[in-house]
Amino acid sequence: MRARLIVAFALVYVVWGSTYFAIRVGLESLTPFALGAIRFLVAGGLLYGWARLRGGAPPSRAQWRVGALTGALMLLVGNGAVIFAEQRAPSGLVALIVTSVPLWLVLIDWLRPGGTRPDATVFASLAVGSFGIVLLIDPVAALRGTAVPPLEAGILLIGTFSWAAGSVYSRHHKVGGSTTQLAALQMLVAGVLFAAVAALRGELARLDLASVTARSWLAVGYLAAFGSIVAYSAYVWLTRATTAARLGTYAYVNPVVALVLGAAFAGETVTPRVVLAAALVLAAVVAITAGRDRIRWVLSAKLRRTRPRTVG
Repeated sequence: MRARLIVAFALVYVVWGSTYFAIRVGLESLTPFALGAIRFLVAGGLLYGWARLRGGAPPSRAQWRVGALTGALMLLVGNGAVIFAEQRAPSGLVALIVTSVPLWLVLIDWLRPGGTRPDATVFASLAVGSFGIVLLIDPVAALRGTAVPPLEAGILLIGTFSWAAGSVYSRHHKVGGSTTQLAALQMLVAGVLFAAVAALRGELARLDLASVTARSWLAVGYLAAFGSIVAYSAYVWLTRATTAARLGTYAYVNPVVALVLGAAFAGETVTPRVVLAAALVLAAVVAITAGRDRIRWVLSAKLRRTRPRTVG
């Protein structure tokens, strides 16, 4: 189980850290909701076919219901907000706003019926991680006109809340079936909804496939294969296998991964400010991931030492 958790988190951390750039490349010659429709219909169709080939049963009504609701919340509204915002907003600042996901996850999981109250360690770790992300963004550059416009910022906040709500709902509404099939249903529903929104906005009428560049097609292919089929499937599995606080740590690590990839493959400069920010982010991830288990272990050890022994 520990090995599966490590692999799943690694996929979500690394692959999703590169999707912001891939979305920007895809938008060079595709409209936002048409891009989302192509991405999720292709990924969802392939993943559904794979789930059935492995012997999976046809999804039940309950599975379709959960898949449709969470697909709409997480992919149409959540991911759709990111795609829409990146038309005018810098991808780095989009990633900054997306870091509100862990806070939403913890709060929604706390406020739901029978929810888990976060401890001070989790809240302190969220604050440290958020400060680290702020350091990744140059405020002087933002003042030069590279800030997220108010409309896009508001849409992103709605999208992050929607993504968190869908994640918590998926975690606590288990209807059987494999996580692979659930992810496929979410993508298929989201792809249809993306296509419907694209049609309503007139994007499909303006879509000229012959004018789509090879760069954009490669970006969409990467988003479908790695961003959706591989990393998103891992994320759906994690919604059922870990806590809300740990689940949200991906939003802190993704911008750091993007910076590392930029330095390695695009010659981007890593300044001391960036190194400090990355250290804070990683410290927050470690605290959220290990903090609760360590506290629980210490308390249980104290209870064992103070528990009166029976004389037989």
